[in-house]
Amino acid sequence: MPMQSKKTFALVNYEICNPIKCNPDKGICAAVQACSHKVIKQIDGVFEPPIIFQDMCMGCWDCIEVCQLDAIQIKHIGS
Repeated sequence: MPMQSKKTFALVNYEICNPIKCNPDKGICAAVQACSHKVIKQIDGVFEPPIIFQDMCMGCWDCIEVCQLDAIQIKHIGS
């Protein structure tokens, strides 16, 4: 099976990400709720920045569209 030469996925900029600013009452990241593939999660709990399981990211960009702080970006790797 040939290896994929190029991959595009979502990446959290942790210098910008702040679920408290986005959702001061519940601390739930909108990007987590928007991900239809369930590959972005707040595994450290509410009010904590999410983690994207990049190897499973499908590149649908739903998380980017809903992030109020523009803290989720597109990352390209490979040739």
